[in-house]
Amino acid sequence: MPCILTATPFRELGGELIGIIEDYKNISKRRWAQDRLNAAVAELERSNAELQQFAYVASHDLQEPARKIQAFGDRLKAKYSEVIDERGLDYLDRMQNAASRMQVLINNLLTLSRITSKAKPFVPVNLSDVVRTVVSDLELHIEKTGGDVEMLPMPTIDADPTQMRQLFQNLIGNGLKFHLPGGKPVVKVYGQVLNEACQVMVEDNGIGFDEKYLDRIFTVFQRLHGRGEYDGTGVGLAICHKIVERHGGSITAKSTPGKGATFVVMLPVKHPSRGEVADG
Repeated sequence: MPCILTATPFRELGGELIGIIEDYKNISKRRWAQDRLNAAVAELERSNAELQQFAYVASHDLQEPARKIQAFGDRLKAKYSEVIDERGLDYLDRMQNAASRMQVLINNLLTLSRITSKAKPFVPVNLSDVVRTVVSDLELHIEKTGGDVEMLPMPTIDADPTQMRQLFQNLIGNGLKFHLPGGKPVVKVYGQVLNEACQVMVEDNGIGFDEKYLDRIFTVFQRLHGRGEYDGTGVGLAICHKIVERHGGSITAKSTPGKGATFVVMLPVKHPSRGEVADG
């Protein structure tokens, strides 16, 4: 039985040692808890190693076949388009579109895997600046959809700047993508500080969703609409969830079908891991 022995000298009033008091404390539960913790740490290290290996494979081995499909498809079109009939050209287009979707999916999975493995230290981040950068990045998409992104002043918080950009890129991009047919997409972004937390709202006027599917939308590969209706890989909101989780926050949404959706993100204003790489 594992135990801790404490020995205390027992003396007479004159100081002469007449004995020792021994106290035995059973530490079986403590040892068991420590063993469990050590096993969990070892499992986490193993999982992180596997994740890094996946990231390497995804960025090299899995990308190469998709690139070759695209490249040989381009060569076929350039050299043999005059002898390939209309149906054959249609097949080529479908093949290249599938390869393109594969590349997007691999890149999204790579982003998801790197949220913790390639994380950056937390620093003060002005969210207004982040949103302005994202809107600039999405300029062509905004023009294509005829949409508009409105922003109110946002606070500064301790965060990973790259991941904040990914977070808003996905949320704003979704608001523009899932718009009502024939309608003008409008996305509103605003935030406020509540006690020690920053509440961020990303609101759109799009197709919305039934809230009974709320848990599904933040899970990898879960889509509420077919690819024929809206492009996507079903990874974007999973990335958002993992980013927010790493920052010690939470994300949820409120929605009614046909009446848009509002994503609510809660993030700490000050983070104990400021200047360090947080694991989440």
